Amino acid sequence: MPDEPAPRNFGPRGIAAVLAPVTRPAFKRRAPAAAQILADWQQLAGPELAARAVPLKFAGGTLTLGCTAPTALELQYAVPQIISRLNLALGHNMVERLRFEQHAPRPPSTPPARPAPRQTTPPPQDLPSGPLGAALARLYQGIKSRG
Repeated sequence: MPDEPAPRNFGPRGIAAVLAPVTRPAFKRRAPAAAQILADWQQLAGPELAARAVPLKFAGGTLTLGCTAPTALELQYAVPQIISRLNLALGHNMVERLRFEQHAPRPPSTPPARPAPRQTTPPPQDLPSGPLGAALARLYQGIKSRG
């Protein structure tokens, strides 16, 4: 019985599951470069640029990148190289201009490594005894450990 239609599931589904099959082909036809830039930014831009800027939107040949103000100032000097690299990766000249918007930086994916504890020198021997001497010894160790 090959003419029978496949059984359908009429149970409740999320709106994304219903809309995605309908909208995805329409968006790809309308703006395939925008979809590719936003989806494949890490590969298109390279690791250095991808770590410093994120694509926000692509419309009318203008790619809007979100980055910090100092990064935007630095990237303005490399706009022709960035545009040519993106167009080369896309296969045709889609990106004509870059626009920068101030965007909060992403937190680093891994926290920075803690420095190894330094070799501390013992506190001076002529400290007073009792709680004052103990407090001065801790203060001395704290100052020496921070360099």
